[in-house]
Amino acid sequence: MSSAAFKVAVLGSGISGAVCASTLARNGISVTLFESARGPGGRMSQRREKTEDGKELHFDHGAPFFSVSKSEVLNLVQEWESRSLVAEWKEKFGSFDFHARKFNNIEQESLSKRYVGVPGMNSICKALCNESGVESKFGASIGKIEWLDDEKLWSLIGVDGQNLGQFKGLVASDKNIVSPRVAEVTGRLPPLDIKFVPEISEKLHNLPVKPCFVVMLAFAEPLSKIPVKAFSFENSKVLSWAYCDSSKPSHSTASERWILHSTAEYAEDIIAQTGLKKPSDSTLNKVAEQLFQEFQGTGLNISQPFFKKAHRWGSAFPAASIAQENKCLWDRNKRVAICGDFCVSPNVEGAIDSGLAAALRLKESLSSL
Repeated sequence: MSSAAFKVAVLGSGISGAVCASTLARNGISVTLFESARGPGGRMSQRREKTEDGKELHFDHGAPFFSVSKSEVLNLVQEWESRSLVAEWKEKFGSFDFHARKFNNIEQESLSKRYVGVPGMNSICKALCNESGVESKFGASIGKIEWLDDEKLWSLIGVDGQNLGQFKGLVASDKNIVSPRVAEVTGRLPPLDIKFVPEISEKLHNLPVKPCFVVMLAFAEPLSKIPVKAFSFENSKVLSWAYCDSSKPSHSTASERWILHSTAEYAEDIIAQTGLKKPSDSTLNKVAEQLFQEFQGTGLNISQPFFKKAHRWGSAFPAASIAQENKCLWDRNKRVAICGDFCVSPNVEGAIDSGLAAALRLKESLSSL
C-alpha cells in the first residue's frame, strides 16, 4: 500500500499532536487532525481577551516558554527559528522568598536558551496544523472511536453522531481519551473504549496530574519594583510562578501583562470544593482576587491592574512520565499511538519528543502493509 493511501487521524492540536501530524505529512502520509477547541495549541494556546473599553489583550496563559536539550528536538526548533516561529526570550529569571520578602537567585546569564513562540506560543502549532498534507478540523469533538476488526480500520464518530471517517492509523495526544475523568467533566463516556486497547488503557488509568489556576493581569504602567521578568515563589501556598508576558520578543508592549500560576495544592483545594466541571464565573473571580492579593503581598508596590481574569487548567500538567523509553504508547496491531508530555517528561520538549516518536512508529508500520 502506498503511503498516500495511508490515512491517519490525529486527535489534538497541542504541540505533541501538531508535531506528529506535520511529521507524518512530510513523509507523504495523509493526515486529518481533529481538535475540539476553536484553534490550535492546547496548553500552548494564546488567550485573547477584550477589556471593557474594547482593547484586545493577548496572553500565553499555559506554557510560558520552553528549553531544549535533545538534539533531534533542537533540530526541529532551529528550523522553527529559521521560519520566525520561535525566538529566544533573553530576560533574567529569579525566585522570590515570601518569608524573607526578597528576591534570591537572580541569574546573571541563563544556563540554557528559553524559546517562546512569536507572536504567541500558539504560533508554532498554528503553522504545523496548516502545513501541506495536514487537514485540520477545529471545533470537532470526538464522541466515539471504534476499531473495525474486519477492515482493520479506526472509525471516528463526532459527539453529534456525525461520521468523521475511517483511518488506517490513529494518534491521540490527549491522556484523557480512555479516562473515566471525561465522564466527570463532560457527562459523556470517554471516546475510546478500553476494550480496544487494554494495555495502553492500563498505563493511562489514573495518570496523576497537577491542576493549576492562572490569572492574567494587565497594568497601565510597568511594575518597576520587580527586578526580573519571570520568577518562582518560595514559601507561598498560593503562587508558584509569575512572568511578564509582554516582555517576550514580538509581543505587544501596549500594556504590561503578567501571568500568575497557582500552586498545585491551591488548585486541588479549590477543585475539592467546586468539583471537576467547568468552574463558575464566581469561582474564577474569587481565585483571581486571591492570587492577585498574594502577588500584592510581596510588598513590591504592585498597582491595581485594569484587567484581571482567571483560567483553570484542570488536568493539563502531568505528574508522571509513563513511557520514557519508548516515548509514546504504541499498539502495533491496531496502529494506534498515544503521545504527549505525560509519556516522556512533563514539559514542552517532552511533548515534542513524544510527537516525533509517534510519527516514527506509524511511518515504520507502513512497511508491514
